[in-house]
Amino acid sequence: MKKIAIVTDSTSDLSIEQMEEYNIEMLPLRVIYREKEYRDRLDIAPQQIYDNLDKEVPKSSLPLPGDVIRLLDRLKEDGYTDVVVSLISSGLSGTYNMVRQVAESYSGLNIEVVDSKSLSFGLGFLSIEAAKERARSNDLEKIMEKIRKTKEEIYLTFVVKTLEYLKLGGRIGLVEGTMGEMLGIKPIIGINDNGVYYTISKVRGRKRSINRMFELMKAKYAGKTFNLAIVSADADEEALKLMDKIREIGKIEESFFAQLGPVMGVYTGPGLIGIVAYEV
Repeated sequence: MKKIAIVTDSTSDLSIEQMEEYNIEMLPLRVIYREKEYRDRLDIAPQQIYDNLDKEVPKSSLPLPGDVIRLLDRLKEDGYTDVVVSLISSGLSGTYNMVRQVAESYSGLNIEVVDSKSLSFGLGFLSIEAAKERARSNDLEKIMEKIRKTKEEIYLTFVVKTLEYLKLGGRIGLVEGTMGEMLGIKPIIGINDNGVYYTISKVRGRKRSINRMFELMKAKYAGKTFNLAIVSADADEEALKLMDKIREIGKIEESFFAQLGPVMGVYTGPGLIGIVAYEV
């Protein structure tokens, strides 16, 4: 009898309660200040990042290889035979490549490592769908097929108040920035097939950028049945209003409101609003 573990990393923006509900294990990335280091989501909350950005912009780092090995050791001791690990896009972090290298040299477990080519609830949805398929079939091939199918369907877009933090952290990708930002131009940002940020559209001003995200969402999902996650980085009021508008455009099977985690908050700063959806 196979016993299959579902693992994701802390950038998935799944809450502790959701991970417990679906029996998903979390591998935390790290937030590093000059004087102290924290495990993402376990030792530090998003608001702590935003409240201290005027004093210090921290750095982020991968999980330690030792963290990965300890997690795998525990799963093996608990009787798991297979592990499915879905991770933040390799275009945004070295986490996937590091975990894959550890997995290749680890014995005693069959380990599948997935490059989500996504982040936040794009990654979170992959893990939830994997956990649901595990509950239905407990079949590794069916779980991997479900992940592949969901990965192809994921639609993710977001806006930020400023590109400063994406540029500072070297995560700007293919998003054009400086001159347009000086003129109040706000890019609507997506993630391409290589898992790298790019500009979907550009408008002037914060309010118009949020409205443009809604218009793009409406054009894609009007009259359809879909799952939805709205992600907020210290922008809950605006994000909840957007969520209410999106509820009117089609039939939502499942919806989630998520807080962007500390590691990703380092790169966006406060004010991010994100939409993650896929048709079901």
